[in-house]
Amino acid sequence: MGTVAARRPVALVAAVVLILEAGGIVLLNWILSIVVDRQQMSLAGLRPGAMTTGALAAGAVAALSLLGCAALLLRTGLRDRPPGTLARIALICCAVVHAVLGAFVVGMVGWLAFAALLAVLALLVLTLVAYGERPAVPDAGADAEPDGPAPAAPTSA
Repeated sequence: MGTVAARRPVALVAAVVLILEAGGIVLLNWILSIVVDRQQMSLAGLRPGAMTTGALAAGAVAALSLLGCAALLLRTGLRDRPPGTLARIALICCAVVHAVLGAFVVGMVGWLAFAALLAVLALLVLTLVAYGERPAVPDAGADAEPDGPAPAAPTSA
């Protein structure tokens, strides 16, 4: 497996971008909760307070998820070692969410938001591809002869 020179900076930049995105998600949901509360909006008869709490909770859950993925990327970049299986699954889920949100946001928000989400997606995918699979851990018996034990030398009597 060849080494990629830019994999550490890409992982660290992706971590910083996810941290900034988590802050943006919290800010956006906080503003949304204020608007819902001041307008006394409801959905299917729900109390406006429940809508406000739901917006804040959704923002907190999304931000925690992004911060968790950012922590995984920071650890990967600082140690310069591939993420483990569960970390890889979490980063793949984060990449899929960014791809799906990018597809939805292009029609509702615009091309700039689409480009931003796909830039984050590109950073995540590049990190995952650059680090590749974990190298196989050799067995304890791997240091022995590859074709089995050496034949015994003939003895003369």
